[in-house]
This record gives sequence, C-alpha cells and structure tokens, in this order.
Amino acid sequence: MAAPLILTLGLDPAAFARLDAARRAHFPPARNLIPAHLTLFHALPGEQAEAVCAVLEAEAAATPTFDLDIAGLRFLGRGVAYAAASAPLAALRGRLAGHFAPRLGAQDRQGWRPHVTVQNKVAPELARATLRELEAGFAPWAARGESLLLWRYLGGPWEAAGEFRFAGA
Repeated sequence: MAAPLILTLGLDPAAFARLDAARRAHFPPARNLIPAHLTLFHALPGEQAEAVCAVLEAEAAATPTFDLDIAGLRFLGRGVAYAAASAPLAALRGRLAGHFAPRLGAQDRQGWRPHVTVQNKVAPELARATLRELEAGFAPWAARGESLLLWRYLGGPWEAAGEFRFAGA
C-alpha cells in the first residue's frame, strides 16, 4: 500500500519564513521533522496519487492567489498554533473535500479549523507559557496562499510529492 498523501497550503515566502522560524523556536527539536504548514487534508489515498494530482492541478489552475489572516493564537493543550482565517481558503477546502469525499478518513471529515502549529507534544504548562509569550507581542497579520503542496507521509518525516501553483502565482 502506498504512503498516504498530505495536502497543505503553500504560503508566500515571507509568511512561511515567519511561521517556520516560530516553529523552530518552540517545537521540540527532536520531534520537528517537517516545516511549518497549514494542513488541508491529513491522509489522501497514496495509491490514487495520479487522480489526486489531476484534481489538484485543475483546482489550482482555477484558483487565484488569495489573502488569509493570521488572526490569533490557539491553545492546543500540549502546544500552540497560529489560527488562520480566509473565505477563499475555506471555499477551496470545501471544493476539494467534495472531490475527495468518498476517500476521506475520519480526521479529514470532521470540522476543519485552519491553523499552523508552532509547538506540539510539550507539557501543558510549557504550552501555556508559550501561548502567553506569543500573545504578548501578537498583532494580526496577512499572509498569501500561493499553491497547494502535496506530501507523502513517511511515518514521521514527509517527502515532497508535488506543488500546484495558483493562477497568478
């Protein structure tokens, strides 16, 4: 059976750099095997990669780049994430969910709240301290969605499996 596929949003370079720096600063180094990311789907069928790529190519070609707001911080219990908000992002994810509906697992069928995790798998006290630290200097800021990024899940690390640029990117 082929490795599952993960789909994330490709962000503009400045936003990615800012979020990835926060992840490197706060994520336990031994567990930080992947870059900062905003997950759209956690497990698409790897054995159907060709069909998945065809859907992603068509959707990306029909989707202009769009803004999203990094609107706040979210406490995850054992970590912290930056919350994102964007009507075009929600619409894109909804269209993709429609395409992939019969193939989605439970995690991808449940409610979706877009975010970028910058800390996870730490003691709740450390997560609360990180949340307080990040909230102290937080002001909402804008990022830009520029592509869809497809990854193969390799049991911990991810392997790049494709980038699908949005129209105008």
